[in-house]
Amino acid sequence: MDNQDFKTTFAVTATPQEVFAAVNNVREWWSENIEGDTDKLGSEFVYHYQDVHRSRMRIVKWIPNKTVEWQVLDNYFKFTKDSREWTGTHIRFEISERDGKTLLEFTHQGLVPTYECFQICHDAWTHYIQESLKELILTGKGSPTPKETEGERLEQPVPEETSLKSICHRLLIEAPVEKVYAALTTQEGLAGWWTPDTLAKPEVGSILRFGFEPDYFKEMQVVALEPYSKVAWRCLKAFEEWIGTTLTFELEPHAKGAVLYFRHEGWAAHTKEFASCSYDWALFFRSLKFWCETGKGFPYPEFNK
Repeated sequence: MDNQDFKTTFAVTATPQEVFAAVNNVREWWSENIEGDTDKLGSEFVYHYQDVHRSRMRIVKWIPNKTVEWQVLDNYFKFTKDSREWTGTHIRFEISERDGKTLLEFTHQGLVPTYECFQICHDAWTHYIQESLKELILTGKGSPTPKETEGERLEQPVPEETSLKSICHRLLIEAPVEKVYAALTTQEGLAGWWTPDTLAKPEVGSILRFGFEPDYFKEMQVVALEPYSKVAWRCLKAFEEWIGTTLTFELEPHAKGAVLYFRHEGWAAHTKEFASCSYDWALFFRSLKFWCETGKGFPYPEFNK
């Protein structure tokens, strides 16, 4: 039977020393939420992502500029029936020179398709290795999971009304939370599924601008960002019924990817615009799902075709 361990490989114009140094700088490409030494043979470190994933690793092989190997001593997943999937597996980085470039071969030995977590781990490792680690090597800056805090947010007035209406949607997106979060926060991501005429910065307090038909645009203020778990906006400019409403996107890891729970809150009544907006959001979330899963969404004006 063919080896079914998860593997991914890339080649870069960098020295083996540079690639080796980047691999060991785990907080700069995987997660800032790592405790312990990550660059010494025999040392142990702990990775955690909220209350969803925890792992304790030991470095069992460390050959400068050639090989790094971690053994997973303990593991906990919140979203799988067997929470200890990964326990006993090995994570290996092998570095070699080929055709004037440095080749990195990544193997998660024991992470196989029979694991319930396989698909989400496949997609997450692909993101962290092929994008974040490669970026760290080539540019000096990766895109690790940020340090966990209480989350950034702007203080918002508490609505006086208690009978306001909300639009709600919930859907499974078969892509890791990291990718869905990027689609909800970056200019490239938002343009890929909502409207190409997008100006956006992933910063609390920033103003996002979304253009639609000629002379019509929406402006949203970012009021909360909690990496890979929550995004919230407050509508500043749009149709009159939108102004002052809040839009909240919450993400939760799932064995097949991520679950998105969306609320568009603060509507005064169940009007025709409310009903139309609910339908349009459903179409746009179909676009978001396709964008995250295939790289091709259906942004305005293609969203309803």
